[in-house]
Amino acid sequence: MAFEPEPIEWDECDTEALTGLGAECGFLTVPLDYGAQDGDTIQLAVSRLKHTAKKADYQGAIVLNPGGPGGSGRDLVSVAGTVKKKAAAAYDWIGLDLRGIGASKPALSCDVEETFGEGPTKVPQTDQQEQEMLEQAAAFGEQCAKDSGPLLDHMKTTDNAKDLEVLRKALGQEEISFIGYSYGSYLGQVYATQYPQRVDRMIMDGVVDPQNVWYDSGSLQARSLEENFDAFFAKIAEADDVLQLGGSAEAVKEEFLRQREKLNANPEGGDFGGEEWTNAFLILAYNAQAWQTAGVAFAQWVHEGDIAGARELSEMMSAGSDALDVNANTVFMATTCTDAPWAKDWTTIEKDIELWGDQAPLLSGGSAMSAAICLEWDGDVGEPIQVDGSEAPPVLLISETNDGPTPFEGALATRSLFPNSVLVEGVNGYSHSASGSGSSCTTDIISEYLLTGDLPKRTDDERNSDVQCEPSFRWE
Repeated sequence: MAFEPEPIEWDECDTEALTGLGAECGFLTVPLDYGAQDGDTIQLAVSRLKHTAKKADYQGAIVLNPGGPGGSGRDLVSVAGTVKKKAAAAYDWIGLDLRGIGASKPALSCDVEETFGEGPTKVPQTDQQEQEMLEQAAAFGEQCAKDSGPLLDHMKTTDNAKDLEVLRKALGQEEISFIGYSYGSYLGQVYATQYPQRVDRMIMDGVVDPQNVWYDSGSLQARSLEENFDAFFAKIAEADDVLQLGGSAEAVKEEFLRQREKLNANPEGGDFGGEEWTNAFLILAYNAQAWQTAGVAFAQWVHEGDIAGARELSEMMSAGSDALDVNANTVFMATTCTDAPWAKDWTTIEKDIELWGDQAPLLSGGSAMSAAICLEWDGDVGEPIQVDGSEAPPVLLISETNDGPTPFEGALATRSLFPNSVLVEGVNGYSHSASGSGSSCTTDIISEYLLTGDLPKRTDDERNSDVQCEPSFRWE
């Protein structure tokens, strides 16, 4: 029997960001284990920015998810400000901290300092480093099992999809709309597969390939992120008359690696070493608007010995993606380790890590550490969902051509699984989940879809997008 929730009791929010938006907050009670619905419950933190349109123009509730998995979603009601006013006014905008995240109770939090303290780019180069990584991963998993209790067995995307269905009921909606960014696109795919009749409008931005969840996706992501680094190096070379970091992409990359080794040998300020250097520049693989700032920070360090710009990049990356947040990292592992089986013998993983290191020497360390952690993870592992959007209504897919974290191929794969979908491409863009960041073409399509449900025409070409828009940002 389906779980029937109590209505959400809305009250004042407890953060300046949400009160400043005029939002209200509450908690949704859901089962810890949907296989034992009469057992323990947990509480999910929810925010709401109410519609201001007249009753005749009201379009219902739209739930938002920022991705991760592990990103806090309550503040995401601010997305209402990125669409046209008439579209924003028509919806109740719902921010949600998924189970284990942020203000939800309980929130997962394991001590990741020793495991992730060197950053996601450290690749083991020796047998000793490999053994140290395995020991760190095992210690992290053991600590998480102690800290997390039974919740660790119920952090799968299928659990989150069931929670969305309970939220729909609690909001009193026959159907619900949804916007998911990055991992949020996969959550949308799973929900639309399991509850297609409950989907009103759905937007997936920065689209995950559901056929590569999650073992293969890490290595694919590392390669695409590294390609974005290479594109950045090429752009820096074009500005050599100003930045003087090298006249070719290869020369700039050599300079970048030279500075990385220099900082490895002698960390600036005692705490900013080679791994921190690489991690600081990760933001350029997520947001093309950061390329110019990153180029200046690079030059400042090389020519002036000033690391402040690189430190600021690191802070921007952390604030923008929760990349260094303890709760976010814990939830990331809890979900990705249990959504689907990983390679379970170290011999296979070891060979893959060597291949990943060859293909993406700068950025494959995160995949290596994730594989090591999931090898011994304590949570109950599920079977991958066979995503099928054949019964889903028209949905909108958005991706930039050179999206690093979620490669464009994932958007094409999802398009093929959702025959009523339309894919909008930010042509030659290098940003991730950037639909609210400046493309008027994309904004117009989103706003029209939210207001009317209408999408541009789908083409017959399965190898390309349906609509081509300008990207969110291009460094000319």
